[in-house]
Amino acid sequence: MRILILGGNGFIGKNLIATLSVNTEHSLYCPTKDHVDILKYEDISCCINDIRPDVIFNLASHGGSLHYVSEYAGDVYYDNVSMALNIYRAVQTFCPNSKIIQPFSNCSYPGMSAIQKEDEWLSGTVHPSIFSFANAKRAIYYLSQCYYNQYKIKTVNMLFANTYGPGDSDDPNKTHALNGMIIRMLQAKKDNKTEFVVWGTGEPIREWTYVDNFVEALTLAMDIDHMEYPMNISQRKGHSIAESASMIKEVCGFEGDIVFDTSYTDGDPIKIMDDELFNKHFPNFTFYDHKQGIENTVSYYKSRQ
Repeated sequence: MRILILGGNGFIGKNLIATLSVNTEHSLYCPTKDHVDILKYEDISCCINDIRPDVIFNLASHGGSLHYVSEYAGDVYYDNVSMALNIYRAVQTFCPNSKIIQPFSNCSYPGMSAIQKEDEWLSGTVHPSIFSFANAKRAIYYLSQCYYNQYKIKTVNMLFANTYGPGDSDDPNKTHALNGMIIRMLQAKKDNKTEFVVWGTGEPIREWTYVDNFVEALTLAMDIDHMEYPMNISQRKGHSIAESASMIKEVCGFEGDIVFDTSYTDGDPIKIMDDELFNKHFPNFTFYDHKQGIENTVSYYKSRQ
């Protein structure tokens, strides 16, 4: 099977490449941005025309922290939608039998959702704190629907909770939320700080997806023929930000106090995804223990200091 991984230099992409490389039946193609700029149609069209992949993992994304996607809202929306437009146009033109697999963040659910059920995904507006990024993902869903309706381009769209684990950015403003907290906590310990500041109240409850589970779900998606309306990849279980911070403190060995800076935006109070549909498709899927995932991630970032 010929597999093209776009965004292969990113957090998820690097881990997916490592997993798929074990299977010698796959031919993997993982162009870097220096070779293929997805924002340039000529680049991505030549790439897809040359490779003629069976499967395309669209992991290319422009995102960051809540504060980042608010400050650079126009760029975030434009880049994410533009990359998808170029990919679908190139597939339709040169390789219409390719299947596109792409993850969406559960921040694209309506704001103030508690248990996020697939049939309610588009039932309201997203939270203002994530407006640009979340609406870009919704736009990509509509794009996949339009290209299937006219050209029968197959897509598998999947909704994931907040991701964490080894291999993400070292910049706490650009990494995923839990990784960012781990990076800052380790630095606070190194600097002998007496306090660690959590951005926000610590009250929001979040479901977390360890990177290995994220990658496993992506690989299982290769067996799904077509699923443009996204399915939750979920264990229907969450932890408050404060609870996760406490776990990180224990694993890091940080001896100071955890305090909460309420001048930062919290985002939605609860984000936990319903798992009924996911369990029907993958009844034997096992999720990583949250504490063990934190321990692995702390170990990774300690090695980066």
